[in-house]
Amino acid sequence: MQQQHSRHIGPIALMLTGLGSIIGSGWLFGAAHAAQIAGPAAIVAWIVGMVIILSIALSYAELGAMFPESGGMVRYARYSHGSLLGFIAAWANWIAIVSVIPIEAEASVQYMSTWPYEWAHNLYREGELSTVGLSFAAVLVVAYFLLNYWGVKLFAKANSAITIFKVIVPAVTVGALVYSGFHSENLNNPALGGFAPFGWASVMTAVATSGIVFSFNGFQSPINLAGEARNPGKSVPFGVVGSILLAAVIYVALQVAFLGALSPSELAHGWKGLDFSSPFAQLAMALGLNWLMMTLYFDAFVSPSGTGATYMASTSRMIYGMQRNGTMPEIFGRIHPLYRIPRPAMWFNLAVSFVFLFFFRGWGTLAAVISVATVISYLTGPISAAALRRCAPELPRPLRLAGLNIVAPFAFVCASLVLYWARWPLTGQILFLIVAALPVYIWYQAKAGWPEFSRELKGAMWMVLYLPTMALLSWIGSTDFGGLGILPYGVDMAVVAAAALGFYFWGVNSGWYTRYLRDEHDPKLVEEMQRDNAPSGKPAVQRG
Repeated sequence: MQQQHSRHIGPIALMLTGLGSIIGSGWLFGAAHAAQIAGPAAIVAWIVGMVIILSIALSYAELGAMFPESGGMVRYARYSHGSLLGFIAAWANWIAIVSVIPIEAEASVQYMSTWPYEWAHNLYREGELSTVGLSFAAVLVVAYFLLNYWGVKLFAKANSAITIFKVIVPAVTVGALVYSGFHSENLNNPALGGFAPFGWASVMTAVATSGIVFSFNGFQSPINLAGEARNPGKSVPFGVVGSILLAAVIYVALQVAFLGALSPSELAHGWKGLDFSSPFAQLAMALGLNWLMMTLYFDAFVSPSGTGATYMASTSRMIYGMQRNGTMPEIFGRIHPLYRIPRPAMWFNLAVSFVFLFFFRGWGTLAAVISVATVISYLTGPISAAALRRCAPELPRPLRLAGLNIVAPFAFVCASLVLYWARWPLTGQILFLIVAALPVYIWYQAKAGWPEFSRELKGAMWMVLYLPTMALLSWIGSTDFGGLGILPYGVDMAVVAAAALGFYFWGVNSGWYTRYLRDEHDPKLVEEMQRDNAPSGKPAVQRG
């Protein structure tokens, strides 16, 4: 029987956990990166990103309420399609989430680099952190670790307070920038190319690579902490949907304020000529808003640190979940007897965070890679939710999403399009991160004697073929998305959507009532186990 976590987190705290994960370094950098790629049409990119993430999140909300367990995001595909698909989804999800921890620390140090001191300027040079800058970032990562080390209660209380501050500062920033002189002509200036100066393809690329998908990624935290939530059937969907909608309002307002605050001199070289290392702080400095500049410098520690601490909590639950899947060493499944947290998993993630710090030394370096890995991890959620409706209709569903038959395929197609919009060759390169982990899966399967491997392979075959198919379509796709141009613009996205829809139905029909689902969530077995553990004095029922 799995070790139980304490259920301390209520719906508001869970929503604030999600919002705290979402509003991190993304708001500090995302508006500038999106404007550089898409110009004023970046506003549309944030709305498109919100719709896509919300459709994906709704599928996961049903799954999170069904299986309120820590690290749930790395287990749902295993329940519906077996261990191979579960491993692929879990690995992609973990890579995307654990790398956020060092990125948040790097974001704080990158903002420090524009402080009016020579030593601060030396923290970030030529697009990456210096050795001293990396040392500062490492100290911040350790701080995220320590905030979670003594249990989820301390983390939840600290995060709720941090999140309130993180919401207030962006709102104040929007008001101050608009009040100080809003250049409405920037939103549709013919001299700069109008509203969409680089075409609508650039808007889609901004969704995938400018940090927009990355900025919404925190909706996973309420799901991964479902095992510690009170009344998860209501708390999980409230936390997921509420955090996404609130964050979307903040992001769109920030994007509009950023576009209008730019002066003619800052746009002298066009939208692609924008060059900011700490965008909003530098805008505040240019406008003479010293109080706002100082507030933003302070928030550049608070916002990323709140997110980094949240992800340190949720990634440890992911490693715990992967250990329960049988694809990580047993030590990572150990729960501290007093604080009820998986401390060995936390130590492992701390070590991995240091590795990412060493190899990727700037906020922008990892943002696109994380976004694509995140999209791959999202792909299984809609399919798992729909497959379990088909093969396990009797399972209790505290939240039964209305219109799942429409929402799930829409979410899968949208995620596939985001993967395509990320542009070749990035779409192909990310496959290496997934394939590189397969020897780990093969090792544990061989050690276990390859149980039901043919069935496991059949359940994952759609994904095994889906990934190279999407890479191929990206390679031969339109030049607007980095391809060879064999598929012209417009036709390319129609082909990607049609292919994605075919893989969706294949994936749904590949699901079955797996032994993992039977052993851990079969209603009859759960009821039987409860009877066995009741102090009735009756002999326990023997199960094979």
